[in-house]
Amino acid sequence: MKSFTTLLFALLLIVLNSCNTIEDPVIPKTIKLDEKSAQLVEAGNEFGLDLFRRIYAGEMKYDNIMVSPLSVSVALAMTYNGANNETKTAMEQTLKVYGLTPDDINKSYSNLIAALQSLDPKVVLEIANAIFYREGFSVEKDFVTINQEYYDAKVEALDFSSANAVKTINNWVADKTHDKIDKIIDQISGDQVMFLLNAIYFNGIWQNEFDKNDTQDRAFHMENSSTLNVATMQKTDAVPYVANSLFSAVKLPYGAGNYNMYVFLPTEDKSVENIVDELDETTWTSWMESFTDTLNIDLKLPKLKYEYELKLNEVLSDMGMGIAFTGAADFTGINKGGNLKIDYVKHKTFIDVNEKGTEAAAVTVVAIELTSVMPSQNIQFDVNRPFFYAITEKDTGAILFMGTVKKPEYES
Repeated sequence: MKSFTTLLFALLLIVLNSCNTIEDPVIPKTIKLDEKSAQLVEAGNEFGLDLFRRIYAGEMKYDNIMVSPLSVSVALAMTYNGANNETKTAMEQTLKVYGLTPDDINKSYSNLIAALQSLDPKVVLEIANAIFYREGFSVEKDFVTINQEYYDAKVEALDFSSANAVKTINNWVADKTHDKIDKIIDQISGDQVMFLLNAIYFNGIWQNEFDKNDTQDRAFHMENSSTLNVATMQKTDAVPYVANSLFSAVKLPYGAGNYNMYVFLPTEDKSVENIVDELDETTWTSWMESFTDTLNIDLKLPKLKYEYELKLNEVLSDMGMGIAFTGAADFTGINKGGNLKIDYVKHKTFIDVNEKGTEAAAVTVVAIELTSVMPSQNIQFDVNRPFFYAITEKDTGAILFMGTVKKPEYES
């Protein structure tokens, strides 16, 4: 009897220990933004959609494009703190921050950046900012203080004549993107006096992962009518789905569901270009609100891994801030002596979409230089042709990344 009691007690301990190893369900956190911060998110999305639409129009020769609206807008917002007069107005118009004061913009970005991070244990989102300036170059105290206080920016003077300066800046980029982007500048010219940088790193685990054993090479039909065999992930899942005359789309959650990837597949008689042409704040909001039905989907999605890099001078000039790149620029908020302009704005991105989840990174650098004066059966969603995608945060609606894929690539 004693041995039976001992055995029963041991079994009970095993059962209790087994119960303790079951993971508690992750409850998604919610973000409640104040009115000004919500207005900033809307402005950021409007800016990002306009930016992407213009980039796509000029970069259609490229198979795969990727942009982080958040990264570009944060880097420009830090730069905006040094702008005055017509240059300041032009940047406000380009960034779509109508009706927001500089203080509103800085506080709202501070609130947004803080809110977006640490939402989900299965999603890593890190946002970092930095300002590196030439040793001996005088920088206005208020400009430094504002960017440190609201953007938590690392501010450091460097000897720009030393090769170590380029290495220091690129090492910061590599560190903040977990080595997914290892370089953003190649050299420093004699006229360049400052680099303002934003880096974003995202690593999200699918809420329901793909089984690697189900990944197979499948045909992907490209726009030039050729066919490419690509590694394609497969699973059946209940996910939000929407279809209209332009596209069908699914919403794929990461972790607790705060962050999601949206995949937009053009209908047979449409193209990715037709989708991009429709991108504006009103249409985007309508699309986001249309994901009301959750249906069983037989999903096939190519694995992706690629980088993208672009200088944004031309597109930002077209959007209204051309003055910032000319000798007429007014950045006396950086240095009272003025004679400063933006040399270039460079944007670099990376994405890896695989069975486990998505890893993505983005870096934006603003270089400042001296001027010389629903069915019952499973729905088939086969991503076997060019498509558009976006990664957003649920509560704020903030667009972190967006891109198009015409030729899926994946390098192990």
